Amino acid sequence: MKKILILLANPQNTDKLRLDQEVRGIQDSLQRSKNREQFEIVTEWAVQVDDLRRALLTYQPTIVHFSGHGSQGQGLVLENNLGQMQVISTESLARLFKLFQNHVECVLLNACYSEDQAEAIHQHIDYVIGMNRAIGDKAAIEFAVGFYDALGAGRTYEDCFEVGCASVDLKGIPESQTPAIKARKRSSSETRTNKENTTPVEPVNSEPVNSGSITQTAGDNAILFGNITQAGNLNIQK
Repeated sequence: MKKILILLANPQNTDKLRLDQEVRGIQDSLQRSKNREQFEIVTEWAVQVDDLRRALLTYQPTIVHFSGHGSQGQGLVLENNLGQMQVISTESLARLFKLFQNHVECVLLNACYSEDQAEAIHQHIDYVIGMNRAIGDKAAIEFAVGFYDALGAGRTYEDCFEVGCASVDLKGIPESQTPAIKARKRSSSETRTNKENTTPVEPVNSEPVNSGSITQTAGDNAILFGNITQAGNLNIQK
């Protein structure tokens, strides 16, 4: 089963994003899929820095989907304790994802100007998608829905990326060239070596983390695609 961790952040002092609509679209995509029993979705809203680390440790996802704002040339925008923006640097993201490279297969950064972060994370994760410029809400939602339509149909991550871009184009939105994928295929021997050289992490209990920023998890209920969130457009201009 592939566990999808959806992380959402829309601080009070940033442009409002339609994250709920994106989540609904992703949920519908997987619910309609003939392979829907192969997916479990965990959703966290109003994500803070501690929530990001804890969610990766607790749920050990296969796919990580971030939806929110990007800060051009600096990093991704999360929230602080007051609900205001807090930027997590590109270098910090890369260092964090290095620790989870043995079970995270794909990272989707549905945020403006996130290609630099995708490139940095790609040092450790085989498939990473970012945006090479600002992206509008409609394009972000259409890309996400197309991506998960293809994922539910059993396509490769590269195919999912192409279907996502085609979905944007089919709706007449002139932003199909905005998503960018970083892809690498590892040999089975490389994967085996990495796993042998990594100390296994004991799974944390399956109870949802009660951090206040977690809206819902698929944990025990495993409504395999509980809530999802939108990767909206991110316009933290510099």
